Amino acid sequence: MYTIVTGAAGFIGANLVKTLNQRGLRRIVAVDNLSRAEKFRNLVDCDIADYIDKQEFLERLLAGDFDGDVDAILHQGACSDTMETDGRYMMENNYRYSLALLDWSLDQEVQFLYASSAATYGGGGVFREERQHEAPLNVYGYSKFLFDQIVRHRLASAGSSISQVVGFRYFNVYGPRESHKERMASVAFHHYQQFRSAGKVQLFEGCDGYADGQQQRDFVHVDDVARVNLHFLDHPEKSGIFNVGTGRAQTFNELAVANVNACRALTGKEALPLAELVGQGLIEYIPFPAALRGKYQSFTQADLSKLRQAGYEQPFASVEDGVPQYVKWLNTGE
Repeated sequence: MYTIVTGAAGFIGANLVKTLNQRGLRRIVAVDNLSRAEKFRNLVDCDIADYIDKQEFLERLLAGDFDGDVDAILHQGACSDTMETDGRYMMENNYRYSLALLDWSLDQEVQFLYASSAATYGGGGVFREERQHEAPLNVYGYSKFLFDQIVRHRLASAGSSISQVVGFRYFNVYGPRESHKERMASVAFHHYQQFRSAGKVQLFEGCDGYADGQQQRDFVHVDDVARVNLHFLDHPEKSGIFNVGTGRAQTFNELAVANVNACRALTGKEALPLAELVGQGLIEYIPFPAALRGKYQSFTQADLSKLRQAGYEQPFASVEDGVPQYVKWLNTGE
């Protein structure tokens, strides 16, 4: 039996493949689109049974090539560019493709775990997995929101007779194997690159009532994301849509301080508080981009009530713990 990972050469997908390998699983079919060939590096230290292009995989799947031979699909493949303006492409890639995989998984009674997004909530201040709190600000968020709605309908209609379907609303994920994402890579990644190249980190000035650098996000390490996925893989009786974040909003200032001090530690320099880092020009504030006004989440914080009720009890790494670990990984290139 195979485990299918779509988006396997991507950020979260590759980390899931690596985590599955650490469990001893090797019969993994990696599905992705390598038109950007540099993503292959994410899989170099991973063991897989086969690699299949995303379009070929869907054609073979629907033709019956995998019938009766799959345990689970971990569907991480998507266009995650929140600035993408081609709505037809976004809906075909993120919605229609996902719907075809969902239908096949339900027909074959295969576990189906997929990537949703905190972008489904939009600019609201409540991040709970309920319809009244969902108002996406862009077509990416809408593509994820619409698929979540279909999943809810299927789960409600079928009740306990349905095979496992789990959607993960990822918040701001950071960690190893994301460099290929370029401008869509995490803020933590960009802070590291800025400091290493320019000796300083740039943050946005205040907006939406927040002071300089005080906008807040729920920053979650990719290792925690992988652990949540495997928890549900181990519990096929649990279905639903769940937030995956730390449950704690932290400021961009906190993120930058953790990053700069981790970089300084690499050369034996002492940690400094925010005021001194700003005073020395190691952190500076730049005007808020006009293109992001009305499309920017100045605050996110995952409500973890449903996740905890589903039995996931592990703690999540804070920025102060997760970012230095990530900086060390980036510095060594491991």
